[in-house]
Parts: sequence; structure tokens; C-alpha cells
Amino acid sequence: MTDMLRFPDLALGELERAVLETLWDVSPLNPGAVHERVAGGRRISVNTVSSALKRLCEKGLLEREKVSHAYVYRPIVTRADLQRQLIGAIANQFGEEGGSGFLAAFVDLAEERGVETLRRLEQMIAHRLDGDAD
Repeated sequence: MTDMLRFPDLALGELERAVLETLWDVSPLNPGAVHERVAGGRRISVNTVSSALKRLCEKGLLEREKVSHAYVYRPIVTRADLQRQLIGAIANQFGEEGGSGFLAAFVDLAEERGVETLRRLEQMIAHRLDGDAD
């Protein structure tokens, strides 16, 4: 998936996120198999899961293929790619020229997760900077 998601496409419900997580772990799956994995304590039907799968296809996150008499679904975007696209879409919508406010907000979020998260971020940045020096 090469196109940036549109901002409304960022809205993923709890069930959609659970479906994506399931398919990132195991795929392809048909709606019944997804339902078995995500229903848990939820009182939802296979039809509800099928609707979530259809919405995720419409958002460009899943693809489906007819196998025998049912569709099977698989993600067409990795977790990391989706994270990158979501952050990019938010930055494009709300970031100002130069992006310093957006970057400051990102660092603030990292800081809220603790010193170790800030250190990992620092290491990632250093690694990228070292890669550019080659």
C-alpha cells in the first residue's frame, strides 16, 4: 500500500483493531476463524466480524480472496507500515511548517512512557544518523 491514508480512515474501532491484530498474527483466515479468535467475552456474531472485515478491506488494510465457498482475508499492510502511515497522516493534518511542534509532541509521548523509551528513541535516531554518514 503506497498511498497515504486519508484522515477519516484513521478511525479504527476496537473490533477492527482486534481483527487486524489477529490477521497480523495468523492469516489468511475466513470470518468464522476470525470470529473464534476475537469474540472472547464479546457478544458478537460472525456477521459482525464479517462487517468489520469488509470495512477494513474498504479502508485498504485487508484483501480478500474467494476460497471454495467463503472469503479468506489477509492484511496488505504490516503493523509498522500502518503505524508509519497513521503518524504521517496526523503530521500532515496537524503539523506546521518544519514540524517542530509535531516532533515535540512525539518526544513528549515518548517521555511519558519513561526514560528507557526516550533512550531507545535516542538510539534509533543515532543509528539513522550514522547510516546517513556512510
